[in-house]
Amino acid sequence: DLGHAIVGPLGKLFVDVMIVFSHCGFCVSYLIFISTTLAYLAGDDDTSSASWSSLFWGFATPKVLFLWGCFPFQLGLNAIPTLTHLAPLSIFADFVDIVAKSVVMVDDVFVFMKNRPPLKAFGGWSVFLYGLGVAVYAFEGIGLVLPLEAEAKDKEKFGGVLGVGMFLISLLYASFAALGYLAFGEGTQEIITTNLGQGVVSALVQLGLCINLFFTFPLMMNPVYEVVERRLCDYKFCLWMRWLLVFGVSLVALMVPNFADFLSLVGSSVCVILSFVL
Repeated sequence: DLGHAIVGPLGKLFVDVMIVFSHCGFCVSYLIFISTTLAYLAGDDDTSSASWSSLFWGFATPKVLFLWGCFPFQLGLNAIPTLTHLAPLSIFADFVDIVAKSVVMVDDVFVFMKNRPPLKAFGGWSVFLYGLGVAVYAFEGIGLVLPLEAEAKDKEKFGGVLGVGMFLISLLYASFAALGYLAFGEGTQEIITTNLGQGVVSALVQLGLCINLFFTFPLMMNPVYEVVERRLCDYKFCLWMRWLLVFGVSLVALMVPNFADFLSLVGSSVCVILSFVL
């Protein structure tokens, strides 16, 4: 509506395209994290991108195998038509996520007390801007605010609930990032769970985060489906279009070589346009 009010139909189209790009980018990062983490747990250290020849036939690496293993289940989850039906999965995913993040943060505190690595207060403007892109990306779920408000039973209380939720999420993200850097310093990996090393607790935490992202995937794709079905399918539910989008996102995930760089790219481009420019 804001894009339409400022520029007209072209502005509305531009916002729709940015929403599609941003949420598809979020889901690409989910699949990268899941496949990379599961490959790491399987003992594979080579989690780089696949070649085109291995996407369909080779299954050359554990990363490719795990990602395509998620594909049929995501087809089923993304066939669920409304956010209301996805609510139980979302609650379960959030619970697993909070438990996993809490374990990581507690472990970070013990590691920091033991090792106390050298830290830098400011790593330069390039690092700052890189981190800014990742920070903007972190608020990926903001595109779900309007769809959630549309399905809320008591819309008058939605603003207050949203404010409290955003404050708690900001506090959690800031604490999680700060403790991770305090614990491992310049040795902090792009996927922080790989810093935890091998072990039962570490494996359970990483599996928990993978479960969270696995069930969050269809939620993040919901705004994409709303835009595509509104523009191409006359507001009608279109299963084959949804499955085609999931397939495209999976292909892109296989070709991205670096998880953190991709997060920063999406955050500093599409997300910055949506959150700051508009």
